[in-house]
Amino acid sequence: MHVHLDMDALQRTGITPDYLGELIEGAFQGLTVSSLREGIETPDVVIRAPLDERVQINKLPFLMIPLPNGQHIALGSVARIEPVLEEAVIWRRNRLPTFTVRADAVEGAQGADVAKELDHQMEVLRTDLPLGYRIEVGGVIEDSSKGQNSIAAGFPLMMVLVVALLMFQLNRFSRMLMVLVTAPLGLVGVTIALLLFRMPFGFVAMLGTIALSGIIMRNTLILVDQIDHDVLSGTAVFTAIIEATVRRFRPICLTAMAAVLGLIPLSQSDFFGPMAVAMMGGITVATLLTLVVVPALYAAVMRVSAEHAP
Repeated sequence: MHVHLDMDALQRTGITPDYLGELIEGAFQGLTVSSLREGIETPDVVIRAPLDERVQINKLPFLMIPLPNGQHIALGSVARIEPVLEEAVIWRRNRLPTFTVRADAVEGAQGADVAKELDHQMEVLRTDLPLGYRIEVGGVIEDSSKGQNSIAAGFPLMMVLVVALLMFQLNRFSRMLMVLVTAPLGLVGVTIALLLFRMPFGFVAMLGTIALSGIIMRNTLILVDQIDHDVLSGTAVFTAIIEATVRRFRPICLTAMAAVLGLIPLSQSDFFGPMAVAMMGGITVATLLTLVVVPALYAAVMRVSAEHAP
């Protein structure tokens, strides 16, 4: 209900628009005039119009307004009341009025895939939008994009720190490069696991893959360090590669199994499930590949063949 004031009538009565607005607000919303103390609580004392006057909007023109001289007049004598239609709540996003459309994907479909397909179909609608209007994709895709941007911002610094730590530990560029090359071995297991469990490769799965690369490089570092230690002890390089792999087989497999078993409860989560599944598959496959690829890669880098066997 819009109240259009008659300014001439208000001047004759001696009341102001602010005073009239406070009276109308007090009649419907209520005005706090005092407070009471009840134990440790102090509830407010609110005055407003009786219930029958507040719920029946047709009685608004008959709302009595007190004048400074002690008399009362009806609101309808100093204002014209007009019913209009308007939005009760205007939702805003980044200070812009926004309509948000939400939907649930059917069973067997991924929300990100459905959103991308719908966004592609919206291109025709976007071209016909008036100036100042736009259609944006939110939800999982938007959150994933924000997360990927934050990771991309810190990724160069992370790589510098990883390379520096590997160089500090191995003291050789060839060894450091060997460890870095084995980092992507987990992608095979990640792909297989996500396909088997029908889970999307979103932001959390990407975080799991990044963490997985660190686990793989740790296993590689342990194995390479053991081989170097045996070589420095006087063992032939070919023999050191085989014996170090055999000795480290059990601890590497046990730690990988412990990590996989620890991720099983997390795999049931709707949010962290893709990350857990990606890491479980990546750790399993990468551990097996590490025990095969790293010895062969070490032999290739050091140019060791079976002819060097004692």
